[in-house]
Amino acid sequence: MKFIEITESLKATPGEYIYHEPTKQIVMCGSFNRSLNHIRALGRAHMFKDIIQNFKKIELSPEERARKRTGCKGCGS
Repeated sequence: MKFIEITESLKATPGEYIYHEPTKQIVMCGSFNRSLNHIRALGRAHMFKDIIQNFKKIELSPEERARKRTGCKGCGS
């Protein structure tokens, strides 16, 4: 996993997970506004907004994308 700077040609879309550098947490993008230079995000059960420069996009390697989760096998279904 690596973090990519959000530039003029790159934007975050609502519902996408992004990294917030000051709090060192992965948050969900709620809204992206280039003209006001802020992103509104959901993290730790509350909405907050911060400048775009404090966020990074998350890029997964092909191996990380291929990982699949399986459900619990405890009940046999």
